[in-house]
Amino acid sequence: MKHIRKIGEYSIAGSIGIATLFVLSGCNSQDNKEQATSNSIKQGAFVIIEEQEDGSYKILEEHPSDTTRVLLKSKDGNERMLSNEEINEMLKEEEKKIDNGTSQLTNPTGTGLGLGEAILASAAGAIIGSWIGNKLFNNQNFQTQQRTTYKSPQAYERSKNSFGNQAGASTNRATASSGKSGFFGNSSSAGSSDRSQSAFGG
Repeated sequence: MKHIRKIGEYSIAGSIGIATLFVLSGCNSQDNKEQATSNSIKQGAFVIIEEQEDGSYKILEEHPSDTTRVLLKSKDGNERMLSNEEINEMLKEEEKKIDNGTSQLTNPTGTGLGLGEAILASAAGAIIGSWIGNKLFNNQNFQTQQRTTYKSPQAYERSKNSFGNQAGASTNRATASSGKSGFFGNSSSAGSSDRSQSAFGG
């Protein structure tokens, strides 16, 4: 009987050990999935701005990236990457235009966008020039004509979808880990969400 009891005890212990192993394996698998999701979320944007024949500029393409960069394609076929200093200077000038009511983004006259205006209307502008956000993205004129800042409707939709997926992945991860909505809970998620939707066409 003692031998039978010991065999039974070993069997129970073995079952518990296997069950524990499966639980731990499941946890590790979930951790790995969350880590993979975390690593796949990009915090920046790669934007291509194209000069048009009339000298105006449009957003040719943009997608999430690890860093924020802007590539300028001039109408003569040349391409160059804009420096952060150039972008910051142009965004400061565009802020002044918005304040003065002379920006094509908020007070369009039909003459097309300047380079700084095209950058500000892009995902790069929303990231680098985030301090201008409320002045631009809450403006009804900008919301109405935002699609026209892109070279084509297809480019606009691709941008909307790619950045929308990024925002959704970030929000879902934060909600799962903290039990609150948005990146930092209810207090700041509304502003971040509104800015993201406006900036990226939601």
